[in-house]
Amino acid sequence: MPGFLFSHSSVTELNGKEDYKLAEGKAHKKKQKAFGTDLKSYLKCMVPHIESGIKTSNSRNVMLSAEEVIQWSQSLEKLLASQSGQGVFREFLKSEFSEENIEFWLACEDYKKTKSDHLHGKAERIYEEFVQSDAIKQINIDHQMREATAKKAQDPTHTSFDEAQKTVYILMERDSYPRFLKSKSYLNLLNQLQNNTSK
Repeated sequence: MPGFLFSHSSVTELNGKEDYKLAEGKAHKKKQKAFGTDLKSYLKCMVPHIESGIKTSNSRNVMLSAEEVIQWSQSLEKLLASQSGQGVFREFLKSEFSEENIEFWLACEDYKKTKSDHLHGKAERIYEEFVQSDAIKQINIDHQMREATAKKAQDPTHTSFDEAQKTVYILMERDSYPRFLKSKSYLNLLNQLQNNTSK
């Protein structure tokens, strides 16, 4: 059937229509579990060997530990303070089709560190990507804030996006973050790390 891929061994196991329907159902369930697979792929990339730690760009060894992952549950601020936490949370938001929130928040954090002579270009990019009414990754802010942010972006300062960023942060904190802490992806990662620690 188009759209489903089966390995050679699973095709040979298909005997009759019942087996075909069973395999088709399994393939559908696999699609539903795609988020888990994406997260596993992400974690394999970020954390090739959880026990041995990962190399960061400044070549320090960083361990993703159960303690760090537990800290993510203390506040959204602690989750976002961790680069690994940002990555895992972003994968979760992708599964909810709301990754624009963390992408905007991170873009604002980067924007605040921008040299004054580069502010105008970055402000324009952030506005076009996240704020304007037909933006590809439009964030969920009301019309008044959208207008106010547009004005601030035309004559940019380091605080041009502060209000919109705060609104998006509160939205994540009240909405997505509690669901993230109850999600299988977070709980499975925590269990895996706790099991590795106890070995």
